Amino acid sequence: MTLNDGLVTANLSISLDGFVAGPNQSLQDPLGEGGERLHDWMFQQREANQAIVDQILAARAYIMGRNMFGPIRGDWPDDEWKGWWGDEPPYRGPVFVLTHHPRASVEMAGGTTFHFVTTGIDDALAQAKAAAGTGRVSIAGGASTVRQYLAAGHIDRIILSVSPITLGAGERPFDGLHDLRLKPVDVLANELATHITYERP
Repeated sequence: MTLNDGLVTANLSISLDGFVAGPNQSLQDPLGEGGERLHDWMFQQREANQAIVDQILAARAYIMGRNMFGPIRGDWPDDEWKGWWGDEPPYRGPVFVLTHHPRASVEMAGGTTFHFVTTGIDDALAQAKAAAGTGRVSIAGGASTVRQYLAAGHIDRIILSVSPITLGAGERPFDGLHDLRLKPVDVLANELATHITYERP
């Protein structure tokens, strides 16, 4: 299967006890206490895990929840907050942010544009697919957003990067999903993560 295959994918770094973010998320600690360790594989052993990084970067459009975009809740007080990633986010394409509060699109350096969607997950996916063309759409997170798309049957492939740590509390993407069935199709392992690729049977 090529990287230009129109799949809807998700990539999650997850702890042994099933958390994708630790407890007590805050502006200073956006992934919660201990949550940054989930991504050590990407930064400390990039070359050994390059195949997974390539999967992440293969997307041509992204969808994320408002909580992943930033810590602000309720109405947008102004246009100051533009995400956690600085002036040049890593996405380099359109990112559709799920929210209940309208906001004008935000263009960033490097090709990333944040679009704010108030009409639900199905419309966000339709917009992302239109933007991606024949390319992939990535459900970028967080836990609640991935859970909603899994429950709706919209994710074709999910890669779980399991870090050999426990967090004890935080955000879990699979809570409340009953009778979810996935087929494992590939495994890549090293000391910082075991990457398991699942597809819908």
